[in-house]
Amino acid sequence: MKVYLIGAGPGDPGLLTIKGKDILEKADVVVYDYLANDTLLGYARSDAERIYVGKVAGNHALPQDGINKLIIEKAKEG
Repeated sequence: MKVYLIGAGPGDPGLLTIKGKDILEKADVVVYDYLANDTLLGYARSDAERIYVGKVAGNHALPQDGINKLIIEKAKEG
């Protein structure tokens, strides 16, 4: 099991690394927030589970500790 953290950067999909794109194309689960440009999510497999976790200042769909737990749970699921 592996977990990768891929930064959304300043929102420009052209700044994504090739390795980041390769990882997104293979990921089973993609956990993302509002900073993730739709183009980046388009690199994910069509059958990949996508989980929005929010993280707009002061209005989180899931608090950081919940995000951490979610990532660990999904990693343990394989």
